[in-house]
Amino acid sequence: MDVVVNPERREWPALMRRAVFDDRLIAERVERIVEQVRTEGDEALRRLAREIDGVELESLAVSDAEIAEASQRVDDKLKEALAVAVANIRKFHEAELPRPVEVETVPGVRCFQRAVPIRRVGLYIPGGSAPLFSTVLMLAVPAQVAGCSNVFLCTPPNKQGSVAPEILYAASLCGVTRIFKAGGAQAIAAMAYGTQSIPRVDKIFGPGNRYVTKAKQLVSLSQVAIDMPAGPSEVMVLADDSARPEFVAADLLSQAEHGPDSQVLLLTLSRAFAERVNRCIDEQLAVLSRAEIARRALENGRIVVLDSKEEMIDFANEYAAEHLIISLEDPWSVVPQITAAGSIFIGNYSPESAGDYASGTNHTLPTSGWAQSFSGVNIDSFVRKVTIQELSPAGLQTLGDTIMTMARAEGLTAHENAVKVRLKSL
Repeated sequence: MDVVVNPERREWPALMRRAVFDDRLIAERVERIVEQVRTEGDEALRRLAREIDGVELESLAVSDAEIAEASQRVDDKLKEALAVAVANIRKFHEAELPRPVEVETVPGVRCFQRAVPIRRVGLYIPGGSAPLFSTVLMLAVPAQVAGCSNVFLCTPPNKQGSVAPEILYAASLCGVTRIFKAGGAQAIAAMAYGTQSIPRVDKIFGPGNRYVTKAKQLVSLSQVAIDMPAGPSEVMVLADDSARPEFVAADLLSQAEHGPDSQVLLLTLSRAFAERVNRCIDEQLAVLSRAEIARRALENGRIVVLDSKEEMIDFANEYAAEHLIISLEDPWSVVPQITAAGSIFIGNYSPESAGDYASGTNHTLPTSGWAQSFSGVNIDSFVRKVTIQELSPAGLQTLGDTIMTMARAEGLTAHENAVKVRLKSL
């Protein structure tokens, strides 16, 4: 990775720059796909499966028999690991469940808030070279904890028309209602508009490639809610000489192997430490199964040597990383100063992999700087907050003049009258 030593602050924006893609052609293609699915339903899904995935689908729905067969094909050790992960994810998200709000703002005026589960949610799980069964857990478990009554999942089939058994088994662990063989922008359109086979949902969750991301953005303009904007995966590590260079190298590589457009950054206080990390990266790359993918991502990564911990904090807050690893002496003193990050990992023994799989926090996080304004997926993502109020006659008499004064000032006399007629009756 390139090493940049003590850059001036005016140079920081260039060092923070993410990859920028010209998606005009993708947008045009996605618009056509979405419109085809909206108007033709299952027929379009089957045709697009032939054209894009190279597979002829008899049924879009995954059968109970396919799920049972998948369960037999999943290794027992992986089943045990998934059970531990599900338990931890459930425990953390149960702790997130919102508490009811009830307050009497003035005598006779009671206000409440309660959380209502979103009724129908759609989960998109990528297939491809690395089927993300862990994302099934991260989306389906909180949906189940929140009480969503219908959880539908779309994932692309392989050339034989089947779905990765790990994805099917993970879905069966987490109470997914139904699973469908549909990938890409067409799956997003199907969940947004509904087809003969795939029900329409109220909110869509899940990562994907640029086609999936563009489709989510498109349908969210008018049809359905989505979890958050998404882009390539990213990690930033803050490290001083108390950090272990081989650990830092491993964390950077674990994110780089997601894809060639992943972004990895290291902020450190020492040029010598930066060089040690680079040597460790070279050593570890030699044994990775996705070394070529990671190597291409590292070409766009960088190591930045700064003068002080304070500069590291400022840089990190401006960048707003999806994953932020703090491998500094006394890392907890830094945490309160971090104002923008998707998820934070503390100390030498908290790899980002833990959050990706099994610590309990959610790995569906804002990327591309959206951590400045978006949270990662959590229980609140699967509920709506409904407010309720009840005014007694005495409460309306107490608050009535305030309401009528404000309504008159805005020129909304019907609002004023709605209070006045009630006060006259008392």
